[in-house]
Amino acid sequence: MVFKRLLGAIGVGGPSVDTVLDGGAALPGGALTGRVLLRGGGSAVDIEHIGLELIARVEAEHAEGESEGSVVFERFTVGGGFRLGEGEERELPFSVPLPWETPVTELHGQPLGVALGVRTEVAVAGARDKGDLDPLAVRPLPVQEAVLEAFGGLGFGFRSADLEYGHIGGTGQRLPFYQEIELTPAPQYAHAMNELELTFLASPAGVEIVLEADKRGGPFSAGHDALTRFTVRHEDAPALDWQAEVDGWIRRMTEHHDAYGSHAAYGHDSHGYGHAGVPGTGHHSGPGLGTAVAAGAAGLAVGVVGGMVAAEAVDEIGDFFEGEEDEADEA
Repeated sequence: MVFKRLLGAIGVGGPSVDTVLDGGAALPGGALTGRVLLRGGGSAVDIEHIGLELIARVEAEHAEGESEGSVVFERFTVGGGFRLGEGEERELPFSVPLPWETPVTELHGQPLGVALGVRTEVAVAGARDKGDLDPLAVRPLPVQEAVLEAFGGLGFGFRSADLEYGHIGGTGQRLPFYQEIELTPAPQYAHAMNELELTFLASPAGVEIVLEADKRGGPFSAGHDALTRFTVRHEDAPALDWQAEVDGWIRRMTEHHDAYGSHAAYGHDSHGYGHAGVPGTGHHSGPGLGTAVAAGAAGLAVGVVGGMVAAEAVDEIGDFFEGEEDEADEA
């Protein structure tokens, strides 16, 4: 048993803590499970509180430009109210619910460059110590995976993913930030857009899908952003021809001549397609789940494992956790 953190803020000879998350990536809206392991120090202490914080690395735009910082987006109490003896080892299992809007950090096991963490806080005799920080991996919901695979199957490529501080107007967003997945356009749409940004806002009922296309200008018109959104039920994941569905979304965006404004106006006009559960006629059969991304000319998973993007993602995530650990050491 290896304890990652000596609770230095509590004093020399105090207890140590380690948090072990169960293996495998978690699901948005699902359970995050694991164990908090405590080892007593040189004397018995009263453990008043053991808590978990979910932390995200988030970008914020402001007048001076952009900056990055850490945001705590959920807190849980998983134990406390007991005495930990000298040298005693104690294990506290936990199961806590992830918010439905928890960002996706990986696709088919490949990192997207989004940094999430679980930090453990222990309170002893009025002193609180930010003990342990562990990376949190989150895989997409079935609807999210189906949509991403459809984009890959259509030929869209992965460019980057990040978390933006702020709120998308006209949506049911609950967290103080949202995830943007930037895609390069498929060849058949390269003439119409420079890039496409995709945001998922999940809830118990389904997933809001917000799309923003950076549309190219013509000889007599400037380029602009086209914005729209769609709502899909969770039960639609195995039922729809997603490649045809997504292709229809993109065609409606690129063929519409008016912009829908900025992020503040998301949802201003949903084209009347509030629910994607009834596909239109004439849709062709698309590849099954798990195959569309690999089949795409620039499939999303292929783009992630291409080398540079994955390497940069690892560096950035490493910097995030090193910075958080340094802050905990100084606390």
